[in-house]
Amino acid sequence: MDKSHRVSRLSVHPRLGPRDSVFPGNPDLYRTVDTNATCSPYLQECVMAMEDCCDEAYEAQELIRQGTYDLPRISKVLASERVFLLVDESTVRRYKADLSDEIEPQINELLSRAEKGLQILLKKENMLQAKVEASQSRPTSRATANTTGMNKLDVRRMQMLARQRQKLEEELAALQAEVDAMLSSMKK
Repeated sequence: MDKSHRVSRLSVHPRLGPRDSVFPGNPDLYRTVDTNATCSPYLQECVMAMEDCCDEAYEAQELIRQGTYDLPRISKVLASERVFLLVDESTVRRYKADLSDEIEPQINELLSRAEKGLQILLKKENMLQAKVEASQSRPTSRATANTTGMNKLDVRRMQMLARQRQKLEEELAALQAEVDAMLSSMKK
């Protein structure tokens, strides 16, 4: 239904006559002389618009009331307090000592594992160094010898050994760098 043609809820109730005046004295003095006068259509529209505004305000008030009726309980639930707990130095020292007692064995275990690992790496380095020295001390004339007299199997074997030697030298260099890094970190 269109709002402009809607009948307001206050005008639905039939009125038996004009409203009594709120002014003291004779009410006939304040009434107009022309009893057949009709209201302006603009006045009726204004009254209907005002009634619509009142209806909207009432509905808004109901909506707000429904949304906030529980506000005191919610604000009490959401209220928070700041609590500060002061601890003396002896308590802090005691907890610090407890923590160090708990962690120290684990740290010592990790250090012993690191030292064992370092010893193993040093042994590997020494073995690889010995292999490199042994391979360098051999005469290189065999490696560069004329392979025309050798069969294909010997040539492949020589190539494989040369590749293996190169890999071992690279592994030795990597292990040497790792050992140097560990030694320098232990000195610090």
